[in-house]
Amino acid sequence: MKVWIAGAGYGRGAVVDVSEARIPVSDHGITVGDGVFETVLSRSGRPFALTRHLRRLARSAEGLGMAAPDLDLIAEGVAQAVAANPELSDARVRITVTDGAGPLGSDRSPGEQTMIVAMGSFPGVPPQTDVALAPWPRNEFGALAGLKTTSYADNVRALAHAKARGASEALFRNVSGNLCEGTGSNVFVVLDGRLVTPPLSAGPLAGITRELVLEWYGAAEEDVPMERLPEVSEMFLTSTGRDVQAVLHVDGKRVSDGPGPITLEAMKVFAERSAADIDP
Repeated sequence: MKVWIAGAGYGRGAVVDVSEARIPVSDHGITVGDGVFETVLSRSGRPFALTRHLRRLARSAEGLGMAAPDLDLIAEGVAQAVAANPELSDARVRITVTDGAGPLGSDRSPGEQTMIVAMGSFPGVPPQTDVALAPWPRNEFGALAGLKTTSYADNVRALAHAKARGASEALFRNVSGNLCEGTGSNVFVVLDGRLVTPPLSAGPLAGITRELVLEWYGAAEEDVPMERLPEVSEMFLTSTGRDVQAVLHVDGKRVSDGPGPITLEAMKVFAERSAADIDP
């Protein structure tokens, strides 16, 4: 496997074998999670919605107070990494940007950023799944709300909680008691016959797949109080890895016996539009 790295002694970027890749132990992305990232799906050597992902990467960096990443350089790195791994026809492309080497604490020091493009296989997922409710809330008022940062330990803990209960994803409420998001996904529900997804003010990440479902299929962006979950007649998750995936059970309680009519239509529209020869 080959990776692309810039900064960290690699200058404007180099493709190296993953076993030879090195970054300093003082990199702020390692010591304090001071970094941002994106995960992009590449099919047959074509990264999907890369422009949107790079724009969000820049928004996350700005929100974290980092210097603006060089998006043109990163796009070049993505192209080089994809070309260097031709055996991966369907691939997960992970773009990580950290604040580079820094002190062993929260202070930053001036210097070049570390940029990494790594790749891995992207196996398909089933069209339906079960989820569990995380016992910990998302803080929609926190400094990292809505940012895709490398500070992901909350998600690691919550996902382990879900997996221990036979679910593939955990859903967070926010501190206001409303539905927020999954550990790596956005959530849509059907309430009173209407498709609804939590607004960005509720604290979720502005997911790229969420964004495309809103553009291509449509949904209302409204707060969903947790106490209304028993009234939900359909639910689905969206993410780069899941596309549109139906949810059948929440904490073991049945939502539906299979993808409902609205979920099926959203799946169909997304599959058709994402497969088209377009630059989303």
